[in-house]
Amino acid sequence: MLVVDDDPQILRALRINLTAHGYTVTVAADGSAALRAAADGHPDVVVLDLGLPDLEGTEVIAGLRGWSTVPIVVLSARADSSDKVRALDAGADDYVTKPFGMAELLARLRAAVRRAAVSSVDGEAVVTTDDFTVDLAAKTVLRAGGDEVHLTPTEWGILELLVRHRGKLVGQRQVLHEVWGPRYDTETHYLRVYLAQLRRKLEPVPARPRYLITEAGMGYRFEG
Repeated sequence: MLVVDDDPQILRALRINLTAHGYTVTVAADGSAALRAAADGHPDVVVLDLGLPDLEGTEVIAGLRGWSTVPIVVLSARADSSDKVRALDAGADDYVTKPFGMAELLARLRAAVRRAAVSSVDGEAVVTTDDFTVDLAAKTVLRAGGDEVHLTPTEWGILELLVRHRGKLVGQRQVLHEVWGPRYDTETHYLRVYLAQLRRKLEPVPARPRYLITEAGMGYRFEG
């Protein structure tokens, strides 16, 4: 595990507590050191503060996402929803606001690691439809002609979740919880916006979706 924070007291407390719970902890006090440590150590999960002295936390997330799918849990004093959205859109997996409880942080870490450990749907890493192919391992979507479909991290998070549960209803709260985090469980307007974007990118006729199906008032289902 890599813990990144410029506050030495928080670093020390996290290292002691997380080590006591069985984690092997590496620490970094700025963004550059975090990127070097991640490249050298390939941690299983990253705990990241946004307010670093040299780089914005979102820059560190982008740097990690350029080559790694390691789970990233942001741990920040910034409670504004716009900061959370920017971090999650950059590729963070979860967001915990300071001050925080250790039990909650540990639960978030376990959940992030569990999600990252799931690498296929029904034993398949590649799901092919008539119009596009979803590669869960490579985290890419290709059109039938071979062109890549460019998705934002949030769009990918929704698609990946639905594809992994192919043919099954995924409730609105579950999508919000797993893609945005538990604090967003009631923000259903996010889903309407992002599903519309996904349909424009993937569906042959977005107004008559064939793959990304809405079950009114309940959730969504991937058919393919």
